[in-house]
Amino acid sequence: MNIAITDNRKARVLYDDLREWIVEADKLGELVRANGYSWQDDIGMAAELLQHDAAAPVALFDNIPGYPKGFRVLTNFFGARRQNMTLGFSPDLNKIELSEAFLADFQKISDKPLPYQVVETGPVMENVIEGDAIDVTRFPTPVWHDRDEGRRYIGTGSFNVTRDPDEDWVNAGTYRVMIHDAKRLGFYISPGKHGRIHRDKYQALNKPMPVCIVIGGDPLTFLMACTEVPYGICEYEIAGAYRGRPQKVVLGKHTGLPYPANAEIVIEGFVQPGNNMPEGPFGEWTGYYGSKMRSEPVLDIKAIYHRNDPIILGCPPQRPPEEQARYRAVMRSALLKQELKKTGLPDVVATWCHEAGGSRQLTAVSIKQRYPGHASQAGHLAAMCRSVAYAGKYVIVVDDDIDVSNLEELMWAVCSRSDPATSIDFIRNAWSTPLDPSIPPERKAKGDFTNSRAIIDACRPFHWKDQYPIVNMPMPETARRTKEMFSWMLDGSRENTK
Repeated sequence: MNIAITDNRKARVLYDDLREWIVEADKLGELVRANGYSWQDDIGMAAELLQHDAAAPVALFDNIPGYPKGFRVLTNFFGARRQNMTLGFSPDLNKIELSEAFLADFQKISDKPLPYQVVETGPVMENVIEGDAIDVTRFPTPVWHDRDEGRRYIGTGSFNVTRDPDEDWVNAGTYRVMIHDAKRLGFYISPGKHGRIHRDKYQALNKPMPVCIVIGGDPLTFLMACTEVPYGICEYEIAGAYRGRPQKVVLGKHTGLPYPANAEIVIEGFVQPGNNMPEGPFGEWTGYYGSKMRSEPVLDIKAIYHRNDPIILGCPPQRPPEEQARYRAVMRSALLKQELKKTGLPDVVATWCHEAGGSRQLTAVSIKQRYPGHASQAGHLAAMCRSVAYAGKYVIVVDDDIDVSNLEELMWAVCSRSDPATSIDFIRNAWSTPLDPSIPPERKAKGDFTNSRAIIDACRPFHWKDQYPIVNMPMPETARRTKEMFSWMLDGSRENTK
């Protein structure tokens, strides 16, 4: 499977904030407006339905009972043709081509971050709420899942902004954020994540950690905050470089942290050392509840900033495949390919982090085999690259005639080109997460969140690959002619004449 990126596939991001993104989605005919639906049940129900259909529209909810008209919730932003628009590309690219096009641009800017631009004010400052007036329940935060026990998570399509207390760099990372009450929030960060490293450093110093939570940032910046941007680099600067114009930020009055001037909602506050409360339960990206409830740090809110008629961006995790898996697959697959090439591994043709595994637990790599052990090397390297190392489980290496993004083709290669007794290697004590449902409770109780990895060599055996049986499929010219002659049969036409 050969991928070629032409010069006309350069990202052109047409929006700078969530509202401009909504206009572009509407132009594509992929926006639906819903009025009068409740935050208690209805919006979460709709999100679950929409996110499991890659062709479903994005939904904008307004007139939510109990809240002013204009206080809105938007969900299922990444799907259909708008996923290409979000990353700045033509809607005619398929998902592998989109990932490759993103990678081509990302490689150009990943070593050339564009510093963010500090401004005095912006639309997010239209409403400033401090002191006794602070009430985070003023926003129509949905209950996203049936079994969340009524707990409201305002932070799903959000990102947390923190600063390293030792090295002074700013991180923007996506972590779930729960409402405790009007003036307190809780948020969970898995061990090893950059925001968790910052948090652990503040706790070790016995100092309060300043935090800004951005709710309703522009989708590109949100996606960068979801991506494994290298340690020490601010996601604002990567998003700005990708967009070709600097991210405009306001410095928080209480924390000094930068937050987007055009965000919908920003919550500013501090996490005091040792100030914990029970957090959860919450349905997670694995498709399970990682725990019933756990003690997690609490953010004491010092200020809320929001635009007039604010919009919550909701990206609640569901059972894969779903929205989060879709956008992470596109970006994470690109980053994995970049990382593999940086290791010096030759002839990596394509990579894909499969949606069925939440874009983390099932990774596919296709190579053009060059030497004995090439496939095994590719699998072991891929398993430990930063972009897929967290919570991975299976890495499958295939030949370059396999479309790694096609799960049926991938499984056909596993079934027809691998031998269970000889084609599988294992890595033990690898980086995982408390959210992994397969880790036994007694190990979780001890703080052991490691797992194992299976590396499956589903390539033709190198030493006799030229003698491997021929695949039963048309020659390329026959396949082209077939598509030209008979595609009408798949397009809904009932009759045609040669």
